[in-house]
Amino acid sequence: MAASGWNGGRAMAEPFPVIRVRGLVKRFGEREVLRGVDLDVAASRVVCVIGPSGSGKSTLLRSIAFLDAYDEGEVRIEGRLLGWREVGDRRLPAGEREIDSVRGALGMVFQHFNLWPHMTALGNVTEALRTVKRLPRTEAEAQGLAALRRVGLESHAAHYPSQLSGGQKQRVAIARALAMRPRVMLFDEPTSALDPELVGEVLAVMKQLAAEGMTMLVVTHEMGFAAHVAQEVIFMDEGRIVEQGAPAALFARPSSPRLQQFLETWRERSL
Repeated sequence: MAASGWNGGRAMAEPFPVIRVRGLVKRFGEREVLRGVDLDVAASRVVCVIGPSGSGKSTLLRSIAFLDAYDEGEVRIEGRLLGWREVGDRRLPAGEREIDSVRGALGMVFQHFNLWPHMTALGNVTEALRTVKRLPRTEAEAQGLAALRRVGLESHAAHYPSQLSGGQKQRVAIARALAMRPRVMLFDEPTSALDPELVGEVLAVMKQLAAEGMTMLVVTHEMGFAAHVAQEVIFMDEGRIVEQGAPAALFARPSSPRLQQFLETWRERSL
């Protein structure tokens, strides 16, 4: 990588991005959904991905987390290759343990909450702490309560999903991811399944995480959040990154006709 500065006559190495994606290609049958995507996400940065439905946004996030195995290119998390291992000049599929080790830096929140209906909010948050991290019940519950406190739901720890609103369910899902102490949070349209009046409470939690310095990659249709919280916005269309940059410039002066058209459509629908 290029040097970012100079100190005493010695080049200072630029820090490696927390997420580095190069030449990412993902196919479903003969349909190419991602077409050579390059992306860097630096520590403590919020990057929002916007674009029309079917542009590959969610597939990008799922490929970065290796929930969908990508076909070409590479994803590195904190410098470590995800999904594959390099043996000499060959690349072989990584084992599940190695994949989980690299993926452990990531927390992911989906469009749908995916909570266990038979478990309380606290039970949902502590399940992975107990089964994956093998924490004792008391330690898992202490960490689970701390995570629920971060999203404003400690008082709802004993509530079951059927007793929670959609916004509360999504906040429990965020707490579940936070309890694993990830260094990066991936959000895939976290407000798309919510009634409009419940969107704000989820966005408020995400804004607080951003203020705390959490590294975040967010696929969203919430343009206000992208404009005011993100340091960088990426516009995707037809499996490619068409345009990217600071939100103030991207929204005010889009350079690509496709982004101009997308923003005009969004503004018309917002009236």
